Amino acid sequence: MSPFSLSGNSGVPPPAVPCYSYSRQFQYRNCCLKIEAFASVSASFSSPKVVVTRERGKNVKLIGALANHGIDCLELPLIQHSRLPDFDKLSSVLSSTSFDWIIITSPEAGVVFLDAWKNAGTPKVRVGVVGDGTARVFEKIVPSAKQNLNMAFIPSKATARVLAAELPNCGNSRCTVLYPASARASNDIEDGLTKRGFEVTRLNSYTTAPVSHVDQMVLERALVAPVIAVASPSAIRAWVSLIPESQKWDNATACIGETTALAAKKLGLRNVYFPEHPSLEGWVDSIIEALQVHNQLQKV
Repeated sequence: MSPFSLSGNSGVPPPAVPCYSYSRQFQYRNCCLKIEAFASVSASFSSPKVVVTRERGKNVKLIGALANHGIDCLELPLIQHSRLPDFDKLSSVLSSTSFDWIIITSPEAGVVFLDAWKNAGTPKVRVGVVGDGTARVFEKIVPSAKQNLNMAFIPSKATARVLAAELPNCGNSRCTVLYPASARASNDIEDGLTKRGFEVTRLNSYTTAPVSHVDQMVLERALVAPVIAVASPSAIRAWVSLIPESQKWDNATACIGETTALAAKKLGLRNVYFPEHPSLEGWVDSIIEALQVHNQLQKV
């Protein structure tokens, strides 16, 4: 049974964020601005080009980046995060134990780690992250705490397996690794590092689950949009579970990176796009590529 509830009684969903274009001669005429804005919102309401699916409140940057290209979005959060008991243990471990490496493999894992690290008093740590997108989470650290966090490693390719294969060891001594992870994350990190002689402590400090409710009207609009943008295997699993069995959905899936793209392909999705290096910019480029292919096919 699907974990989602669908309802059409929640009213008209909020319109996608449009990209406005105003003539300078109307710049100070409020009535004209309101009319033009209403027309643009109405147009985007009828035909969004991209469905954004991150947790509510975390789609703003992507929506804004796409709006800069004149691309209208529909927000359909598919997942939600929640902390697990290991989150409290994470703060305690950081306070009492030193590790050679802290390994972070997603932006959400980075947020969770930073909260625990601050609770632990910002001890000195050396961090390795899976890619540039995850590294950006650490840019928000206040200057007074940055001196205690050494961002020391990013692998040549943003996957857990490559990270596990390339993480520098400690020479002849046994390297210790703390891995704060989602309970749904694979074992690629600890398996790969353990085979190389690392001592890995994994703490499942949070989990990712499908949202409990999806509005039927929003879903119907999402199913006909040319592109759905997803940022995690959990999100793509949630999306596939929402596709009606009677519908042969074959629109484009734009993934934030290779790991999510592989999950999409394993679930049978065919038109999958992703950047070589996960980042907001790369994700936007993949979305634009997917839209361009869609537009070309529409002309045939």
